Amino acid sequence: MKNYLNMKKTTKLLVLMLALVMAMMSFASCGSSGGSEETAAPETIVVTDHADNQVEVPAQINRIAVCDIFPLPSVLAVFFDSADKIVGMPVPSMTAAQNGLLGQLYPEILNAETGYIDGTNVNMEELTKLEPDVVFYSASSPELGEQLKNAGFAAVAISVNKWNYNCIETLNNWIDLLSQMFPDNDKAEICRTKSEEMYNFVQEKVKDIPDEEKANSFFLFQYSDTTLLTSGQQFFGQWWADAIGAKNVAQELSTDNSVAVNMEQVYAWNPDLIFMTNFNTYFPDDLYNNTVEGYDWSAVKAVQDKRVFKMPLGMYRSYTPGVDCPVTLLWMAKTAYPEKFEDVDVIAEAKTYYKEVFGIDLTDEQAQSIFEPAQSAGGGFSYNN
Repeated sequence: MKNYLNMKKTTKLLVLMLALVMAMMSFASCGSSGGSEETAAPETIVVTDHADNQVEVPAQINRIAVCDIFPLPSVLAVFFDSADKIVGMPVPSMTAAQNGLLGQLYPEILNAETGYIDGTNVNMEELTKLEPDVVFYSASSPELGEQLKNAGFAAVAISVNKWNYNCIETLNNWIDLLSQMFPDNDKAEICRTKSEEMYNFVQEKVKDIPDEEKANSFFLFQYSDTTLLTSGQQFFGQWWADAIGAKNVAQELSTDNSVAVNMEQVYAWNPDLIFMTNFNTYFPDDLYNNTVEGYDWSAVKAVQDKRVFKMPLGMYRSYTPGVDCPVTLLWMAKTAYPEKFEDVDVIAEAKTYYKEVFGIDLTDEQAQSIFEPAQSAGGGFSYNN
């Protein structure tokens, strides 16, 4: 009887120990499973690009190539405060980097490859050699997007005109998309807040300018001995003019993007303010002195009054969307209406903007250089309009 009781007691003890071991194993298994779910990061994410495509991209993007969206490499470099991820970009982007502030701040960007693209023609074999995790291209080049996708690239479309050539809103939407793709660098809120603050500041200053006192502005987009291109109502010049409370003298022209004009039209418009972009190599003195054969600017009011100005070039050519847009807006407004903006120090504002939004400390000399572009920065462009 005693042995029987001892055996029964031993059996109960073994059962209890077995149950305890099983419970511990079950707990450990659950804990391990739960921990795995918490720490496992997704390998890819899906974003909606500016062509409304759903694009699957790697969650960790370390190598980026840019095709025909020229300002984007500069936006990426400033967004990351580094150009290490940029392995390829087009020649016009490189020219701006070599001759502007971008190459000074991020000299590594000058090592990016450029030989894989000519305009919208991409050599897929050369691009493949760069092993990009993602390739950005212009939303206005859907054929290129299809080629990139068919070649196996994670291709993301970026638009310059989806927001009606509004440079500030375009910049904000670029930063929004980049912040989704690179959440560790999220700058969407601060960029939108600061850029809209600067835009609204200008609007408050110019809102009461009578129509007859608004500056009649002309945008000299592209200029050569065979070409004179400007902005009609459907290009960036129209937005810039509206944004600073000025008139675009070529607003009557409805051609999308740049439009060719002749001197007779310029004489008829007789602008009192001319903005020259960095998509050409000429400067105000070239208009003052008629250095380009076939053009005589001497009868134009802006030339007579010495009111011709070269637009800034900070990280990129500021006529287009880019990170310099809010600063360019202040400069243009002060250029058009110096008496209304005499209290605005564009150098100080540039330094504050880059520090607050992107954490970049510019020296006075670096900030000043934004408003003193190099002539060579305008090279490399050809237009057949």
